[in-house]
Amino acid sequence: MTDSIPDAVLARFTAAEASLLIDLRRDLHAHPELSWKEVRTQDRLEAALRGAGISDVRRIARTGLVARIPGRVEGAPVIALRGDIDALPIHEATGLSYASLTDGVMHACGHDVHASWAVGAALLLHRTPADGDAIVVLQPAEEVGQGATEVLDSGALDGVRAIFGAHVDRRFEVGQVVAQAGPLAASTDSFTITLTGAGAHGARPHEAADPVVGLAALVTALQTIISRRLDPAQPGVVTVGMVRSGTAPNIIPESAILRGTVRATTSAARDLIVGEVDRLSFAIAAAHRLQAAVAWGERTPPVVNSPDGAHWAVEAAVRVLGADAVVPLGTTNMGGEDFAFYLERMPGCFLRIGARERGGEVIAAHSPRFFPAEESLLVGAAVLAECARVASRDA
Repeated sequence: MTDSIPDAVLARFTAAEASLLIDLRRDLHAHPELSWKEVRTQDRLEAALRGAGISDVRRIARTGLVARIPGRVEGAPVIALRGDIDALPIHEATGLSYASLTDGVMHACGHDVHASWAVGAALLLHRTPADGDAIVVLQPAEEVGQGATEVLDSGALDGVRAIFGAHVDRRFEVGQVVAQAGPLAASTDSFTITLTGAGAHGARPHEAADPVVGLAALVTALQTIISRRLDPAQPGVVTVGMVRSGTAPNIIPESAILRGTVRATTSAARDLIVGEVDRLSFAIAAAHRLQAAVAWGERTPPVVNSPDGAHWAVEAAVRVLGADAVVPLGTTNMGGEDFAFYLERMPGCFLRIGARERGGEVIAAHSPRFFPAEESLLVGAAVLAECARVASRDA
């Protein structure tokens, strides 16, 4: 493994620290836990932090942790680093020697690595402190978009100057980092639309108010939001991923349900799309003599990196890896991430850390075959620790 890690990164860790992080990550990967069920994960991470001599560790947000590492300059800005810790309901098919031992649950989004990055950064900052205190957050429930708000509500981040986090990304090779200002990930809003009419025999449709016909019209109409209402220069997505209605081919049902997701990279685009979903649902329902009910859930804002946060993150990445390591995101990422809630409250930057081994295949996250290259483990920890050092300097 060490042959593929940049020498400048490897030099930042003792052999014992590198071994600890590899063992920790493999253990977390083999024992994944779903959102709000990260009990063993919480215990394992707390033990790793305390075992490294970090004593100020508290349990927050039900199954999360926060560790505070003193800085070397009194009154210097406090910086937060965040790693998420939850897994997904996916059956693993990687073939790794440390593959999930829990059937139907897998770290298919790299949170085992993210958590290990945060611990690794804590180890580095404990040994060589930043100017200001560093607060390391191990956050539960990112996959359901709820953990960040509970961390914020706990008060653990009060008084923080800036926050940094990162995500593994197999579109980029180990040693490459994306750190840029502006939108990095999309907002996420899920919707459930219920259309209710009047059922009848399939042979007597004139006696019904058919929700299936209304559903078909609505699915088509929703696609015009992006093509005809949103500025073509603005990224946006409306996807209907589930439809359900009826019990038999000769029965017109009473109701129909469709569920989907909305994505946007700006608040204005998000508001427009959400508003159009509501408007079209009620308008098309009325046109078909139906009643509509629209329910929204799993709502997170877009991830928008602040200029200062991105500047600090770029400087940190260059210090660790060199100027050539910082690369552009390229295609807009329409996935969601609850790190956005932190960035609504304070400056910061969410990075993408290359996790593809040299010559390796691009594998999408949330795939049963997804795995980040182990070589990315020390890279991410070193970059996050350096973010804390750079951002905590007095201006």
